[in-house]
Amino acid sequence: MNKRRWTIAIAVAVLAAGAGVWRWTAANGKARPAFETAAVDKGNITAKVTATGTLSAIVTVQVGSQVSGRIAELRADFNSTVKKGQLIAKIDPALFQAAVEQARANHMAAQGNLARSQAQATDADRQAARAKALAERKLIALADYETAQSTADAARAQVAASQGAVEQARAALHQAQVNLAYTDIVSPTNGVVISRNVDVGQTVAASLQAPTLFVIAEDLAKMQVDTSVAEADVGRLRAGMEASFTVDAYPSERFQGKVRQIRNAPQTVQNVVTYDAVIDVDNPALKLKPGMTANVTFIYAEKDDVVRIPNAALRFRPPPDLLKGSGGAGAARAGGNARAPREGETRDRRTLWVLREAGPAPVRVRTGISDGSTTELVEGELQPGDKVITDAAGGSTNPMAAQIRRGL
Repeated sequence: MNKRRWTIAIAVAVLAAGAGVWRWTAANGKARPAFETAAVDKGNITAKVTATGTLSAIVTVQVGSQVSGRIAELRADFNSTVKKGQLIAKIDPALFQAAVEQARANHMAAQGNLARSQAQATDADRQAARAKALAERKLIALADYETAQSTADAARAQVAASQGAVEQARAALHQAQVNLAYTDIVSPTNGVVISRNVDVGQTVAASLQAPTLFVIAEDLAKMQVDTSVAEADVGRLRAGMEASFTVDAYPSERFQGKVRQIRNAPQTVQNVVTYDAVIDVDNPALKLKPGMTANVTFIYAEKDDVVRIPNAALRFRPPPDLLKGSGGAGAARAGGNARAPREGETRDRRTLWVLREAGPAPVRVRTGISDGSTTELVEGELQPGDKVITDAAGGSTNPMAAQIRRGL
């Protein structure tokens, strides 16, 4: 009997211990969330806009041909330095020289016809004068006098026509001479040849539009960067502000420039609207070359020794089920969709969550400029060293993990 009672007592004790373990596990299995934090600090903030652009010469001239023909000679190549009026290419002039000779011959023939017409007009005038004298003396019929007068008038008209033919021949001769002069391709400006599109022996056709033979940059010591600035950032830029950029050819060197203008013409690519901000750049060492891609930075605001908040804390949205004990209804309103705006917030007035000794606490702040990773604190009950919450993970059913998270 005693042995049986002892067995029952042991069984009751085991059951009681199991129930206690189960209740402790149920009470502690759902751990408090694990918070990721970042410290508020003091330092400098530089607000900037970044964009990409392309380098080009300020003035680029495309040199074409006014006439068609075969390229007979090239006197400039890539990177050649040329002067205004310098001969840089020549089109075979044989056909144009022949056209000039033919036009000159036509002009001489027209002059001969004019001389003949003038002689005939002079003779006709004499005949008309003689007929008039005879008609006054009743020695010839009136009809003969009128015929002589008409012949004189026709001769004078022929002189005028011959003079017109001479002028037409002169114009044709001038046109042939101009076309012959166009066989000499000369540089319209001082500069450097950055592109040559023809070779000796190649035939160029100028029937529809002037073909481009050379591209000449007027001065590579002065260049510009055409940047594509997003419409959300273009309002922060202004003419005259400083800009800096890097190019892949010199990744460790930063070049300086100044915004000349912000063009109003929008550029839309796949529903993304950008605007061209033109930057003037000095290039005395000629390191920069046309067509290089520039990674541009515009600095529009700078502040020193200000309280800085990590931007991750501004984006944090606490889940209401994790913070019911720390914020109640306020926490529930603040939680939810991480992308949704919180109630009562504007662009510069936000709610942060700070990890205090008693747990997470909301703090209303007013913000200033941002550099993309930190934001200036203008107003709010935050001090350097405070831990602001940037992320939260859910609890665990592991009692040991729960104990570790309680220490955070």
